[in-house]
Amino acid sequence: MSGQPGITPKTIVIRDIETLDEMHEVEQLQRDIWGVSDLDVLPALALRPQKEVGAILMGAFVEGRMVGFVFGFPGILNGETIIHSDMLGVRSEYRSQNLGYLLKLAQRNAALALGVKRITWTFDPLQSRNAHLNFSKLGVIADRYLINYYGETSSFLHQSGTDRLWVTWLLDREPVSRVDLDGIPALIRVGENGEPVVNTVDTDERHLVIEIPGESNPELWREPTRAAFTSALNAGHIVTGFYVVERDGQKTGLYF
Repeated sequence: MSGQPGITPKTIVIRDIETLDEMHEVEQLQRDIWGVSDLDVLPALALRPQKEVGAILMGAFVEGRMVGFVFGFPGILNGETIIHSDMLGVRSEYRSQNLGYLLKLAQRNAALALGVKRITWTFDPLQSRNAHLNFSKLGVIADRYLINYYGETSSFLHQSGTDRLWVTWLLDREPVSRVDLDGIPALIRVGENGEPVVNTVDTDERHLVIEIPGESNPELWREPTRAAFTSALNAGHIVTGFYVVERDGQKTGLYF
């Protein structure tokens, strides 16, 4: 693996977090990774009983030190037992090590061992690295755009608002095939100076594209991308790629 000196696949261990002491480490990771105050930290005393009733809490350890974790709790969605993956965090100095992907794969295996075939979570659609992980590597899909979902929090990451895509990871199905983007109409393109260029496009098209830059300015991009996602999803599309919205199969059981 490239990135942090001295880190190799053999030194990374992904395993269940079991002890109360380790759960307190998860508390500190929340503070360090997201800069949240104690009021917004999910405490160890809540993590422990959730583990007893099916929550998945796993850590990434490098030479015995916890450097990342993933947490998801069981729920019922449309009559089906699911895992909702509420948190995935990796220390900044280890984010080039593919740990987020490895933690999600471990979470998938744990969910399947429980008989669960669907994991959901939310993420900021303006975060291109997360979008690449979620859609390009894991193969999630999305049919919900949530405006200001978490409201105001103490995290520095939430200063630009908390709009979120609600994504679904279907563990027992093959990822949606990638689409050739050439010639597909775009609701938004990235302009020459990195600005959003909004196009007038017929939402009856089978496929549509929503472009974002690698590093987006939320003050410029939040409103136009919010409008693009909500108009496409309201017209019956599903987000099946980064960012491709597709009309076929919506609400028919092909995906959901």
